[in-house]
Amino acid sequence: MAHHLVEVAVQGPWSLATSRAFWEGFTPSELPRHDGEALRSTFLVEGEWRRASVSVTQRGATAVLELSGDGDLDLAAAQVCRFLSLDVDGSGWPAVGARDPVIAGAQKAFSGLRPCGFYSPYEAAAWSVLAQRTSMAQAAEVKAALSVDGVFPSPAELRSLDLDLPGRKQEYLRAVADAALDGLLDAATLRAMKPAVAVLAVQQVKGLGPFAAELVVLRGANEPDAVPHNESRLTDEVRERYGRPLAEVSEAWRPYRTWASVHLRVLRERRLRGEMAASGR
Repeated sequence: MAHHLVEVAVQGPWSLATSRAFWEGFTPSELPRHDGEALRSTFLVEGEWRRASVSVTQRGATAVLELSGDGDLDLAAAQVCRFLSLDVDGSGWPAVGARDPVIAGAQKAFSGLRPCGFYSPYEAAAWSVLAQRTSMAQAAEVKAALSVDGVFPSPAELRSLDLDLPGRKQEYLRAVADAALDGLLDAATLRAMKPAVAVLAVQQVKGLGPFAAELVVLRGANEPDAVPHNESRLTDEVRERYGRPLAEVSEAWRPYRTWASVHLRVLRERRLRGEMAASGR
């Protein structure tokens, strides 16, 4: 098994501790909890679909990636940077808070947070199918049952499984697997497109509608500057806080519209949890 050490100079605010805490609570692709400060994870390297493991630590403005695995660890390192949003120049992110007091409050509450969550668009697409017409908790149980040692099956493995799932979910999962094998869900390819074009491209995969396609592009490929138009909880949060439409408000968030959207969603979830706790529910 090969080993590889990569040091990444992170541009702009970033906190490994904040990002790790966020990801550990991200039900669709929850990060396994480990002792110590490092973020540790095992995932499939896109395209090769071989396992790679990473331990990420922070040294000031530098992310230190210790990788191991049998595949291309340079590809694995690039993927880690993508799913942790370390590949984005965030030096202009504080200026968004300077323009928008609501975002400034979120930045203060979640200092150094960068969106993370899905290892690849393929996994995001598969999750979208599993979550259709079911609760997030139930979908997470199915996803965990399909995984081996916490790693979701490769597209070829997923395609070969005979699953007892309701409706057309098995058919849709096979369509997702085929799309991944054909390169239609490749993160670099999707990131090279304009976000709206990428979302339309993903919708060509059977079973993936507008909401799922946005999840695949914004949280699977981790596109930093797009607005989710089909996420009602974000729309509700913007209406409550700004009293103006999301499309109008989000113009001040460029070129980090995804980041701002994620911050608002996290802010909303924390507030709602607090309200539930206060009411004794």
